[in-house]
Amino acid sequence: MGGLNDNLVIALYAETSKKDPLGEDFCGFGTHLVCLAAVWNGVMTPLPGLGGDNSTTMGINQSGEIAGFAENSTHDSTCGAPSQVLDFEAVLWSPTGQVQELPPLPGDTVGMALALNNNGQVVGSTGTCANTIPNGLVIGPHAVLWENGSPIALGSLGGTMVGVAAGINDAGEVIGGADLASEIPGFPGVQVHGFVWTAAKGMADIGTLGTDFSSVPTSINNKGEVVGGSCDDMGNCRAFLWQNNAMTDLNTLIPADSPLYLVLPWAVNDAGQIVGMGVVNSTGDVHAFIATPSEEPGTAAAAPAMAGVTRPMPIPEGSRKLVRKWLGMRGW
Repeated sequence: MGGLNDNLVIALYAETSKKDPLGEDFCGFGTHLVCLAAVWNGVMTPLPGLGGDNSTTMGINQSGEIAGFAENSTHDSTCGAPSQVLDFEAVLWSPTGQVQELPPLPGDTVGMALALNNNGQVVGSTGTCANTIPNGLVIGPHAVLWENGSPIALGSLGGTMVGVAAGINDAGEVIGGADLASEIPGFPGVQVHGFVWTAAKGMADIGTLGTDFSSVPTSINNKGEVVGGSCDDMGNCRAFLWQNNAMTDLNTLIPADSPLYLVLPWAVNDAGQIVGMGVVNSTGDVHAFIATPSEEPGTAAAAPAMAGVTRPMPIPEGSRKLVRKWLGMRGW
């Protein structure tokens, strides 16, 4: 689901009953059915595409503009067939359902729009069909901001494999993740750190908690508060809040007797309320959580639960799979 706005208009994507004619699995559900972007405002209506078979939404703003990406009709031999055959481009749908293609950066051939703000600024990632993945694991090499339909490169943290802009607030502050120039010996993957980008200062690495391997921001509010997950090299993540240029483990801000270990926030609103997923300490079951800031003495801030922890708590493999799947859908 791409989300909903205050008018209860929902941006979403849904499978049809039609088998994909090229055998693609565009939405990553494993069914190889055609997947279409749609909008719901009392009835579900499919959104127009770019001439290909599949499309998806990723976000909606208060005016009803919707960001996402859609296939065109270009067969690209560099794509990762059979999972992907056609090129795809970032798109912005107007409140009336008109589709606007957002071009990739010069030299790139495909793109994905992953979020937008109430000013119509759109962020995402572009690359080639060989290094940009749209199905199930949404990832690309170049973090991009589209302003008035034109792409702006947001830079890098030294690496060349991952660059994803995953969120933007109404002040134009962008969050995302990018790989570093250095790699950890013996670790087969790339090391991704979260970033905050502003027009004035460019891209800044926000680091990790303690000695964690990676950080993955998921949401930014209009106060510039960022939430996400800080993870070790085994995929054990813990929820973080980044504000005033400092990252804090959310588990240190909740009551010491909390039954939940907070793993991954999904969103933060302008009141500072955070929603996400946590693991029940006694069973390892995954539960949703909502965390609300409190200034009252004797509450969460006065009784840290895990002070001094420098590594994430190991979580069950099933829970780690859920985290990896959700992060993959968001660009990590």
